[in-house]
Amino acid sequence: MPFYDVIVVGGGHAGCEAAAAAANLGSKTLLITMDMTKYGQMSCNPAMGGIAKGQIVREIDALGGYSGIIADKTTIQFRMLNQSKGPAMWSPRSQNDRFRFTEEWRTILENTDNLDLWQDAVVSLIIEDKKVKGVRTKIGIEFNSSTVILTNGTFLNGLMHIGAAKMQGGRIGESAAYNITEQLFEHGFKTGRLKTGTPVRIDGRTIDFTKLQEQKGDEEYSKFSYLPGTESKLKQRSCWITHTSKEVHSELEKGFDFSPMFDGTIQAAGPRYCPSIESKLVTFAEKEKHQLFLEPEGENTIEYYLNGYSSSLPWDVQLRGLHKIVGLENAKIFRPGYAIEYDYFEPTQLYHTLETKLVENLYFAGQINGTTGYEEAGAQGIMAGINAHLKSTGSDEPFVLRRNEAYIGVLIDDLVTKGVDEPYRMFTSRAEFRILLRQDNADFRLTEKSYKIGLASRERMDLLNEKYDSIQQIIEFTRSFSVKPRFVNGLLLQKGTSELKQGVKLVDIILRPQISIFDLIEVITPFKHFLENIPSERKKEILQGAEIAIKYEGYINREQNLAEKLSKFDDIVIENKFNYTELKSISTEARQKLTNIKPKTIGQAKRIQGVSPSDINVLLVMMGR
Repeated sequence: MPFYDVIVVGGGHAGCEAAAAAANLGSKTLLITMDMTKYGQMSCNPAMGGIAKGQIVREIDALGGYSGIIADKTTIQFRMLNQSKGPAMWSPRSQNDRFRFTEEWRTILENTDNLDLWQDAVVSLIIEDKKVKGVRTKIGIEFNSSTVILTNGTFLNGLMHIGAAKMQGGRIGESAAYNITEQLFEHGFKTGRLKTGTPVRIDGRTIDFTKLQEQKGDEEYSKFSYLPGTESKLKQRSCWITHTSKEVHSELEKGFDFSPMFDGTIQAAGPRYCPSIESKLVTFAEKEKHQLFLEPEGENTIEYYLNGYSSSLPWDVQLRGLHKIVGLENAKIFRPGYAIEYDYFEPTQLYHTLETKLVENLYFAGQINGTTGYEEAGAQGIMAGINAHLKSTGSDEPFVLRRNEAYIGVLIDDLVTKGVDEPYRMFTSRAEFRILLRQDNADFRLTEKSYKIGLASRERMDLLNEKYDSIQQIIEFTRSFSVKPRFVNGLLLQKGTSELKQGVKLVDIILRPQISIFDLIEVITPFKHFLENIPSERKKEILQGAEIAIKYEGYINREQNLAEKLSKFDDIVIENKFNYTELKSISTEARQKLTNIKPKTIGQAKRIQGVSPSDINVLLVMMGR
């Protein structure tokens, strides 16, 4: 068998991004998955992005990954969430055709140079002298490599629950993966169990849509990728909103005695921010209703996903509760919801590169690290793929993103510094520098970094430079062009802001919160003519970038200065500088946490739960700082 630079185990969102990144960087790469028809499978809801997750998809795209491109090409509805708030909170989200999504992933992977594909199950790793050397598969083949990336999703000893019924598997109808957890446990890895779930799938022909609230996508089309030509050609479809009720709750509660969530069968922690319907009824017992979303699974299919109704209750209980929901009184289902338990590894056992501390050249990405969500998985995948490539080529420079550079940086730093005790989901609130980490500027933050290591293309850099130059030209025009009152006072009155008494610079009008830069295009004719030089297919994106830079300049500069001050702690390396067990001047908890996690820098140590500011001061004094 050929020798590979990188082997990726698992063809989900993490595995696909990891394999594509490593191969595109030039590593001879092998992607092994149990089912080649399920690349990038949307195991749960057929959607990409959302609050903070949309920012991650844009960051993956800015780095040269594929999640954004594939989401764009398979979109059947697109919405920009939180537009009533500031731009730091805007989050793109797409509803996707799940069948086309996996087809697009397969097309990309099959046309990627340096990438081989193999359908099989990996049953063990080849480990010698605490270094991974390759993998062994179920049919008895050994593949040797410099590095291995595990992206096993929910398949490690996966066990599904529907009431009292239990089924081994990583997804409904698919077998689980065995032996890897046990092997790594023998090598000293700490492992645990987590839980996630999914709701019923409904026959759309049996839904009474006249009783539901329609939720359409945005009228003005948007997308994730910064590249041109990724627009969807698919028919756009609506989602639909309904609610549970006291009657629904009463029906579901009749099955609680048979729920594996409550009878002790399921011991693993589930996702706090995406709970099952039975968990909602217990945790939020005072609520009389919960919102539900009916989401189409594709452009033409009749199958619908009932978002908000995840459950492990017996199938007949799920169905009886479903029939009490407005619009679903006569609904037929294709399959019930189920819960799934699976193995994960404590992510504090990883470096920021996602390489494991216990076995060299072995990387983890995705749900194996305790995360939930396609976006979080894809982000880890592309970072693991980049770093596995760099390691296999002998590079001493890892590719690590800081917390002030990307949500991806926040995600990975949270995992390796704080660990998880429940499935981790990204939120904007987890990031200290949200004004810097906006969805509109992911290319400014990341594309040049990726281009320098050889992943982002020349086309992406050219587009970035064109966008930067265009934004600067617009800003300069608004700062130099004067506007007389008679040209804009009508607009100002219409928008509820005070009239001008004398001429001002155009930038001063844009600074008013009631006024959008787009309002001024038809009013200020010279501005309209000036914008004819801006690339037409990217005009909205460029104008938004200019407006944000103008309106939020003070906030952006303030947050950038704060980030620079705090980043100095990430430059103070303490790795291998202390034997923490002997430092009696710091707290017992700090000694234990620092010994276990082995932070590389003071900055990372500061973010470890249980390490106090006084503990950090002791370390700084001992470092002579």
